[in-house]
Amino acid sequence: MSDLHLRAADGTGEFAAHLVMPRSAPAGAVVLIQEIFGVNAAMRETAAWIAGMGFIALVPDLFWRQQPGVSLDPDGGQDQWDRAFALMKGMDQDLAVADLATAIAAAKGLAGGNGRAGTMGFCLGGRLAFLAAARTDAECHVSYYGVGLEGLLGEAPNIRRPLLVHIAERDKFVPPEAQRQIVDGLRGHPVATTHVYPGVDHAFARMGGHAWDVRAATIANGRTAEFLVAHLEG
Repeated sequence: MSDLHLRAADGTGEFAAHLVMPRSAPAGAVVLIQEIFGVNAAMRETAAWIAGMGFIALVPDLFWRQQPGVSLDPDGGQDQWDRAFALMKGMDQDLAVADLATAIAAAKGLAGGNGRAGTMGFCLGGRLAFLAAARTDAECHVSYYGVGLEGLLGEAPNIRRPLLVHIAERDKFVPPEAQRQIVDGLRGHPVATTHVYPGVDHAFARMGGHAWDVRAATIANGRTAEFLVAHLEG
């Protein structure tokens, strides 16, 4: 485990990216995209899980333009949530996608890699993974309970690499009408697939979190693992 330091494409500075290498090489890479809580313990645990499956895991700090090194606890009380929402509102998401493109390029060029990289994001990161699918050259993308995807469907025609979308049926941040719009808007898309998980809330796949659901997370993560193997190996 270590940190890379990547230069932003707009020349405004550098940002860190948490790196975990797998035991064997060459390997495909997964650029993990944070929730609103920054590169926290949950994201680092997820990076270790990805590396354990045999992929390079890279987690860029996307709040660096406001405050580098944010690591908040989603189960740590209202203050943590207030800080997280303020950072989310202060984020320029177009610049965040540009930073993701920088991280993807870095991941593809890492020693020990095979030149392939995908993205996988959660919550805010799930939204950014959708945007990355439309705007970057990563080989594949995974969105877990992305927020506001119904407002991004105009970008769907630009998605040309495989996209896997996980939706929580009882997501308090993605109400039923929004879920219907997302599923209907991506129905028949040549490379996008959606799955809705009954009876679970937002963040059902956050390891050990308050909404963690073992069955739904196991199913979703199994689909993710097969998806990453299919598109990043070789």
